[in-house]
Amino acid sequence: MTGIAEVSLGAAMTCAGAAAWLMGGPSPGTRRVRFVCGGGAAEAVPPPWKRAVRTGDRLRRLHGTRGEWWALVAGLAVGLLGASVVPVVLGALGVPLVRRARRAGAARRAGERRAAAVIALCGALAGEVRAGRQPGEALLGAARDSGGLGDAQAVVLAAARFGGDVPGALTEAARRPGAEGLLGLAACWRVAVDRGAGLAAGLDRLEEALRAERDQRADLRAQLAGARSTAVLLAGLPVLGLLLGTALGADPLHVVLHTGAGLGCLLAGGVLEGAGLWWALRIVRGAEAG
Repeated sequence: MTGIAEVSLGAAMTCAGAAAWLMGGPSPGTRRVRFVCGGGAAEAVPPPWKRAVRTGDRLRRLHGTRGEWWALVAGLAVGLLGASVVPVVLGALGVPLVRRARRAGAARRAGERRAAAVIALCGALAGEVRAGRQPGEALLGAARDSGGLGDAQAVVLAAARFGGDVPGALTEAARRPGAEGLLGLAACWRVAVDRGAGLAAGLDRLEEALRAERDQRADLRAQLAGARSTAVLLAGLPVLGLLLGTALGADPLHVVLHTGAGLGCLLAGGVLEGAGLWWALRIVRGAEAG
């Protein structure tokens, strides 16, 4: 028993020393020590490229790096290749533009989710009313299940619970992008409460109208996707021209970034490129809005 205790004590001291040594930093013997002390299989060390990717992911999560900063990264890369600060300046100027486009896309997706939640709210509320519940009680259950009221849920539910102005609260909540369907819900509520009309039938018609409008917008967006993709593809053709020139050995980056004529062409081409892309996307957005 004494020998076993001595062996156990020696093993424990060995593992403790190995752990203290490992705290000072990794080394080639890390896997062997982990295998001896932990009793498990040796852990495979990932290749350098995978460690770099993991480090980049950690830094991205830690510092909240957004997609717009890739414009500056691209500018730095082109600036290093062309030995010029002009691409770096252009990349820095592109950061707020990309941020604005990203925020606009996020706002559009949030509006679509809000519109879908309003449709679900109308359907759930109609079902609650058909089940025999009073409008105020039905609104409480439907709002919690669908989330169609969003940030205004507390105000609207308080009005419904304590006999307040529910149509007014719904009208106020409908000012958010995508929640315009709450105006129809407010009208149905006002007609049902003031005139005693059937709330469930009005909600059914409202839900069908909102669904038809959403499907129409989705179909129109699908039809305009080709035009939007064509505009973006045409905007990327100058980059393809630079790549082809580099492949042919013409060194277009030196001509564009280090000569007066090249800088003038870069400036004029950039202005025309931005104006054309803005105009094409404006036409597409106008068609979507119409």
